[in-house]
Amino acid sequence: MKRLTIIVTSLIACSFIFTSCGGGSGQKTADQKDPNAIPAEVQAMMPKGEAIYKAKCVICHQTTALGIENVFPPLAGSDYLLADKARAVAQTLNGSKMEMTVNGKKYTQEMVPQVDSKEDAVAVINYVLNNFGNKGGFVTLADVQNVEIKPRPAPAK
Repeated sequence: MKRLTIIVTSLIACSFIFTSCGGGSGQKTADQKDPNAIPAEVQAMMPKGEAIYKAKCVICHQTTALGIENVFPPLAGSDYLLADKARAVAQTLNGSKMEMTVNGKKYTQEMVPQVDSKEDAVAVINYVLNNFGNKGGFVTLADVQNVEIKPRPAPAK
């Protein structure tokens, strides 16, 4: 009998410990925010980002964002993209001549500037970060306030 009392008491104590450590229903209250939720201002950019992707990026990175092997890197599942979102915005704005390693493969093809404003660069990067199987979060204009827009040479006459 004493042994049964100890077991029952232990089970009750364990149930209190588990429920006090966040067992609950798993539902968030109004004052709790989902750290993975995309802010409304970023969601509002998605149509613009999609339009820019389809007009500018699809040629090299393809409709699937898988790129062209050994020529243009993938954006879908890209470790390089996810590693530095501000760099992605800077490269979209200014282009890039640097060699990069994406998912273990080297790419050396030059990327020319694709957009003229940080707003457009942020929109298209956010679109890519949240499409093509990516769950890359988001980048805001505040995150890229220090990204410089480099002057572009005038077109040849």
